Amino acid sequence: MNRKIAAVAAIATVLVASACSSSSSSSGGDKATLSKDGKGKKITVWLMQDAQKGWPEVVDAAKKQFTEQTGAEVDVQWQTWTNYTTKLDTALLSGNAPDALEIGNTQAAKYIEAGSFVDLTSVKSQFDNSDKWLDSVAASGQSADGSKTYAVPYYAGARVLIYRKDLFDAAGVTQAPTTIEELKAALTKVKAANANVPNFSALYMPGQNWYSAVSFGAGQFGVKGIIAKKDGDKWTGNLTDPKFIEGVKTWNDLQKEYSVGGTTTDEATQDAQMSKGNIAAIIGNGWEVSAVADPKTGDPALKDKLATIALPGLAAGTPTPAFLGGSDLAVPSKAANPGLGATFLQIYTNTAQQTALAKHAIPNAKNLVAAYKQADPANKATGEAAEGLTWFIPNSPLWSGADETALKNAFGAIAAGGDPATELKKAQETLVKDLNG
Repeated sequence: MNRKIAAVAAIATVLVASACSSSSSSSGGDKATLSKDGKGKKITVWLMQDAQKGWPEVVDAAKKQFTEQTGAEVDVQWQTWTNYTTKLDTALLSGNAPDALEIGNTQAAKYIEAGSFVDLTSVKSQFDNSDKWLDSVAASGQSADGSKTYAVPYYAGARVLIYRKDLFDAAGVTQAPTTIEELKAALTKVKAANANVPNFSALYMPGQNWYSAVSFGAGQFGVKGIIAKKDGDKWTGNLTDPKFIEGVKTWNDLQKEYSVGGTTTDEATQDAQMSKGNIAAIIGNGWEVSAVADPKTGDPALKDKLATIALPGLAAGTPTPAFLGGSDLAVPSKAANPGLGATFLQIYTNTAQQTALAKHAIPNAKNLVAAYKQADPANKATGEAAEGLTWFIPNSPLWSGADETALKNAFGAIAAGGDPATELKKAQETLVKDLNG
């Protein structure tokens, strides 16, 4: 059984089982409604413990407002990411799905393809700031062609340049670079100033860190249809587009000139590596600053020496596009109270709640990121990265770890001296075959 047949079979099982066991009050999973008829009812909402630990006051405010407007109570059931999709699959199969839930943005495609989420397209305009949602997180909640919305952006995280300000200052780089050319000039100085440090990387970029490589490709090609896009019923690849290859060559020049990260490793250990003192900069998630300076796994002495900026792009004020991770919110098609579930999400993601959430994480809309940046000076870099152009993986349930491996292998081979066009063509053939089943 090939991947596409297997995936369709699994999807069909979930749909049929959940349809047979759904309550008579179900919406049928076609079109969304926003209901305020909740007197005497209680809805169930699944949220990750990130909110319980990070912004419980936002959840409480949304619950209070929801009850005031609908008369219904809210039972928030806290979840963890471990085995979460297995738990959700079981709930769908047994007809016990919650009325609203959180889902990782890389997990959403599976459920969208299966028809497991209510189509929110018709009510999208009634969600605050829906015309300003962060590009990549919004895309993850849409159909593959972007024409329909099934999940609402919740919050996000972005990759940035994390660097040793003390090493940059010592090398005479006292102003953060604003373009790729300025970055190269800065790294050249940092490299020269640390020429006697064994295994020194001015910018640690291991060859198989495909997220960074694709970001540079997107800097030339653009973020629409990055890696692959869907034309009708078929996926076509963009890895061999000349503009994408041009961007990848920029990445390759940087890793060759400034990194000793090797060609067979990825970014998994870069925080621990940076804490050893022989790395001046990495490209990583904003939270990795804490990991580098962690007292147990890193070096706490580096805490006040680390700084972040959005990864510079071709022009000042235009960062290299970042991969934007995060979470979405959705309403299961066979929820007992889908209209109330959609209304809770509308309230939970309104301007007031998202502005409050911005004290803790990147909110879901570009016009609200300013509040996130103002909450802490350390948020400036990730905020600017999120406000800029961002990219996302092909929104298909057939995207898998095998596809990531194909990208890792291709960029590792390029880093080892392989021809970018040749290696990317190999990866593209694998990816397109996988995405088309």
